[in-house]
Amino acid sequence: MSVRGAGTALGLVADPCFELHDTGPGHAERPERLRRCRQVLEQRGLAARCRAIEPAAADDAMLLRVHDAAYLRHVARACAEGRSLLDSADTAVCRESEGIARLAAGSAVRLAEEVVAGRLQRGFAAIRPPGHHAERGLAMGFCLYNNAAVAAAHLRAEFGLSRVLIVDWDVHHGNGTQHIFEEDPSVFYFSLHQWPLYPGTGAADEVGRGAGRGATLNCPLPPGAGDDAFLGALRDRLVPAMERFRPEFVLVSAGFDAHRADPLASLEVTTEAYAEATRIVCEIARRHAAGRLVSLLEGGYDLGALGDSVAAHVATLEAQPA
Repeated sequence: MSVRGAGTALGLVADPCFELHDTGPGHAERPERLRRCRQVLEQRGLAARCRAIEPAAADDAMLLRVHDAAYLRHVARACAEGRSLLDSADTAVCRESEGIARLAAGSAVRLAEEVVAGRLQRGFAAIRPPGHHAERGLAMGFCLYNNAAVAAAHLRAEFGLSRVLIVDWDVHHGNGTQHIFEEDPSVFYFSLHQWPLYPGTGAADEVGRGAGRGATLNCPLPPGAGDDAFLGALRDRLVPAMERFRPEFVLVSAGFDAHRADPLASLEVTTEAYAEATRIVCEIARRHAAGRLVSLLEGGYDLGALGDSVAAHVATLEAQPA
């Protein structure tokens, strides 16, 4: 069975298997990130109030909707050969990484399926490696497969949804997600990120191309921006845009590295702001998408801030009315 437990509308993927993706000593995207998330969720009683969802591996059909076949072979070969890096100096891998990356993407799909089927109202996946920097044919920024993109494409292909929203509040712009869908008007990509910062994409004038023009909305924030700017972009830019787009499903690329304690960026977002941001996206889902929302962990590299922010996010997801 994919679902264990009962009595809650919030599904949770938080399995130790994701810690097997070994990025080596000193790497920011390390297994301890997931260990801290699991510990905090268990210690605060949140895990027990969620419905546990077992990880499931994405198959080739799921991945090939957003990645090239040659890229899948490239990732599998690099990991099987025991290479330590994939495509860029920041994307560390080990022999187990390709299988774990498939579990991350597949777990996003499984949560989305459970929500579409009505067995869950919402879901959160504490997974790694993260995904939003992964391009169709390139690993970068710690990412192998694009978890949110895989889930969005699956919802389109298997359930016939015609309007999927991806909200990305990771402090780094999700170049991979934007590029995968930038010509597709059925997937609206909204990104709230620091500018300038890695990977150098996400300018305000990047609004999509061709048929997808207008289905990309970037809200770059300057270094030092805090809660007012962060939440203001969600309320003043995203909410009105969704009155026009009217999504049928909401996916969140939930990075927590805009936190004021994070070592890889310079925004000043607080834990409390992440709770409020969660309320905003839940209200968008309630208003337009029958409440259907799945959130996927992206960045967040200060362990204390990550644990607190994930707990605030999950507690708010659980508390929001359907």
